[in-house]
Amino acid sequence: MSISPQRREEIIDALRRGTVPRNSLDTFAVGLNRFEAALDEELRKVSSGGSVFKAVRGEYGCGKTFFARWLCDRARKLGFATSEVQVSETETPLHRLETVYRRLTERLATADTPQGAMRNIVDRWFFTLEEDVLAEKTIDGSDEQALLARTNELMEQRLAKVSTTAPMFSAALRGYRTAQADSDQATADGILAWVSGQPNVAANAKRFAGVKGDIDHFGALNFLQGVLTVLRDSGQAGLLVVLDEVETIQRVRSDARDKSLNALRQLIDEVDSGRFPGLYLLITGTPAFYDGPQGISRLEPLAQRLHVDFQTDARFDNPRAVQIRLPGFDFDRLCMVGRKIRDIYVQHSTSVDRITRLCDDEYVSQLAHAVAGKLGGKVGVAPRIFLKKLAADVLDRIDLHADFEPRKDYSLTITDLELNAVERQAMGAVNVDDIELDL
Repeated sequence: MSISPQRREEIIDALRRGTVPRNSLDTFAVGLNRFEAALDEELRKVSSGGSVFKAVRGEYGCGKTFFARWLCDRARKLGFATSEVQVSETETPLHRLETVYRRLTERLATADTPQGAMRNIVDRWFFTLEEDVLAEKTIDGSDEQALLARTNELMEQRLAKVSTTAPMFSAALRGYRTAQADSDQATADGILAWVSGQPNVAANAKRFAGVKGDIDHFGALNFLQGVLTVLRDSGQAGLLVVLDEVETIQRVRSDARDKSLNALRQLIDEVDSGRFPGLYLLITGTPAFYDGPQGISRLEPLAQRLHVDFQTDARFDNPRAVQIRLPGFDFDRLCMVGRKIRDIYVQHSTSVDRITRLCDDEYVSQLAHAVAGKLGGKVGVAPRIFLKKLAADVLDRIDLHADFEPRKDYSLTITDLELNAVERQAMGAVNVDDIELDL
């Protein structure tokens, strides 16, 4: 698959850093085709005004974050806005939905804005409202005051349902629009920051909009309804929100853990009730989170909602189920991904012949074996470090140095500093049974 030089560089840059690229993941995804039809069907349902909740399970290293970003990339190509929120014990605790909402708006992305798209979406919405007002042909476009007043009326009509539960959302947007019309950009910025859930917004900005305090746990869900309304009216197909690594709630205090599980149950029930038309909510977690004593089993109603029978052969899994499992990485998939990355690397490169000759399929397989061997034979945790070594240590050097030959000049080394906790545990294990995971 041919991609642009910019996309190619974004992919390779991310792999050099040992991170998952945010775009064009379909160019090197393997083993996900089994989910495509069901996920596309669910995205179509959401774009038609429905809502979907999905849970993804998989062991460390099987590609949960990759899967989530692959789905986000797929959704953006269908006109969705997306947001990826990484749940953490300190920065984004799941039981504080106001913080989750703030991270959601901070990471809001569209096809033309990779992050921080909230302002563009709101401005596009007001532009759409103005176009609708002008289409009525009852107001002269040169009469700015009349246009502003009618736009505000139309805004109130579109937000009528949301205003019953979150009247401050529409009040804040009205204030934002008025501040922009007055060329008071500082006040407009403050109001939009408040709408986005940011704390410590200047009092004069809130006073201008007629709002008070900060968005709380319950207000966050009301404001999410408002964001969905704005997205829909501004031309987006819907919103895909990823809550990544929800298993981290197993490590917090028991009271915070129980609050987080209850918040998750609340989110699922709200999605099922139809409160959030246009929302696709995806969570990712390890099997221990779904099956273990410190996970969802602590809250029986939540466990019931997410239960799926995984006792049958994985070949017969139902991709339409509320919970789906990702297959673990095996050696063949690891090599396949390596070959795809090499083929992406040679695109727009001046060293095509050297790269394809010196980093052929056999060498990719040898490197994959070496990396997996360094990690205690645990292929499932090898992809990140393998692709980092392939991109930065092998392909770049072949491209940069005319006399570099990886079979002769390169010896694989992996240090503790470049590994995450799971990879470090795998590297220190004598055999696979010695690996202890912090669950």
